[in-house]
Amino acid sequence: MKLVFFGTPEFGVPTLEALTRGTPAERRHEVLAVVTQPPRRRTRHGKTESSPIKLVAQKAGVMVIEPESVRHPDVIETLSALKPDVAVVVAYGEILPAEILAIPPRGCINIHPSLLPRYRGAAPIQWAIINGDTTTGVCSMLLDEGMDTGPVFLCIEQPIEEDDTAETLSRRLSHIGAGLLLSTLYAIDYYGLTSRPQKGVAGIARALKKEDAIINWNLSARDIVNRIRGLHPWPGCYTYVNGQRLKVLKATVAEETSGGIEASTVVRQEADSLVVATGSGLLSIEIVQPEGKNAMSAGAYMRGRGRGGIVRVG
Repeated sequence: MKLVFFGTPEFGVPTLEALTRGTPAERRHEVLAVVTQPPRRRTRHGKTESSPIKLVAQKAGVMVIEPESVRHPDVIETLSALKPDVAVVVAYGEILPAEILAIPPRGCINIHPSLLPRYRGAAPIQWAIINGDTTTGVCSMLLDEGMDTGPVFLCIEQPIEEDDTAETLSRRLSHIGAGLLLSTLYAIDYYGLTSRPQKGVAGIARALKKEDAIINWNLSARDIVNRIRGLHPWPGCYTYVNGQRLKVLKATVAEETSGGIEASTVVRQEADSLVVATGSGLLSIEIVQPEGKNAMSAGAYMRGRGRGGIVRVG
């Protein structure tokens, strides 16, 4: 099939690489163009960087389109002139308007990292971990004008491991999604696979905000651990020590009960960790990152503070 690919971040890279693997003559599908977000400021020094998807497209010799908005008439005209059979969408970053959805006769197929309709929206991987889910998955679906409300083709379930972060789970699901997309296109092309309406209770995985990252010590130790995992690497959970921000990169549940100790109280310091009371249970902070410094063990951080230690965090 002839297709147009929409995508921007690293999550879409395995899918585009799968579609453009080999020489043009060896590829099952012809990628006519790649649509991605324009270069953004991505570094501390204000330098702009192209999206990961653009770099893959250039390496494969595919035309790249970088509109400020896909709703611009010139973009719609360009895509219409390409006459794609299907569009593939993997974390593009903008909702496609009806004018674009109507261009490919076989529709716009999206790879969505959740078992729809469990998490519709911008951050399904993060919220699955934050909410303590033990399973998630990837679905191929037909886009409509709603927020991930279209009918589904195929889904693959995937366990969420206890030590998974949003980063590790996203990486794993991105590769699963690449295979799922190829299987979906094959099944449509050769077996006439059709989509089916979503079934079940729908949930919204809203976009993350920086404010989500501050640790609420009144939550349970388990909930705080899940939030640290789900918000890694961005925006990254943090607390305050004597007015200075301290990122908490890794923590585990030390005890399920805190024995009535007031939340945010430092219970004890161990060789490489710091144990803090929460609303329910004790949290063992293991890896931290002070402002302007590299990541280090909580023990090293405490030793660097000298005498006095920490009585309370937050």
